[in-house]
Amino acid sequence: MTPRQRITHIVRWLRSYAKSAKINTLVVGISGGIDSSVVSALCARTGLRTIVVQMPIRQNRKLDNRSSMQAAWLLERHADTVTHMAMDLTSVFGAFEKKVQPFCSSEREPNAQEQLAFANSRARLRMMTLYQIAQSHSGIVVGTGNKVEDFGVGFFTKYGDGGVDISPIGDCLKTQVWDMGRELGLPQEIIDAEPTDGLWDDGRTDEGQLGMSYPELERAMELDQWDREESHLTEGLLQMSRQERTQLKRYQEIRARNMHKMLPIPVCKF
Repeated sequence: MTPRQRITHIVRWLRSYAKSAKINTLVVGISGGIDSSVVSALCARTGLRTIVVQMPIRQNRKLDNRSSMQAAWLLERHADTVTHMAMDLTSVFGAFEKKVQPFCSSEREPNAQEQLAFANSRARLRMMTLYQIAQSHSGIVVGTGNKVEDFGVGFFTKYGDGGVDISPIGDCLKTQVWDMGRELGLPQEIIDAEPTDGLWDDGRTDEGQLGMSYPELERAMELDQWDREESHLTEGLLQMSRQERTQLKRYQEIRARNMHKMLPIPVCKF
């Protein structure tokens, strides 16, 4: 499927879902990254009312500028359907952080787990904001996670950016999202930007956190599938280079650690 065909398919799917669910408003959080930029552009193409929400929390200036750039790009092309909302949630998050920090650690400085918990709380605060807006406008929250993040390594926040109503690019690899971004004519700065989840003050990248680039993760996903399919096991293993074996092991470690996010909530049954 070409990028243009993929775009057409997703736009039709969004329209079909909206019609069946009897809703006419799509709400998308925009971060200045390629995923949210592509999703917001796809939503705008449906002709349905699309609310794009910019929610910086101690945001890296470059990232926030790219969010504004994407909003401006959308408004220029879809002024009749797109509404841009911008709200700085830094003070809200700061109040939350101050309130709960004494109960999280006895140490003066937050440890690594506490820092990660607060990073995830940023994503959950944004999720709450999107749902408040969506329900207020009788709309739904549209997810921006791709196949690698949502179903490969689980690189998302449970009940944060993972808390959505629909997932239009959840079956698209990251490289396919980039291809759609080029086809849509998104600003080059957004396409070229290093992927980041935007949850850290230091602006750390996805590759820095995962230890692998997205093309490497996609190749590892393919190798992992080979590894799990008995009919292709021998062929797959023989074709792996030493570097690919290392990357596959890394991918499987990340996937195993985050598998709880990708499975249904365990229920104790009687």
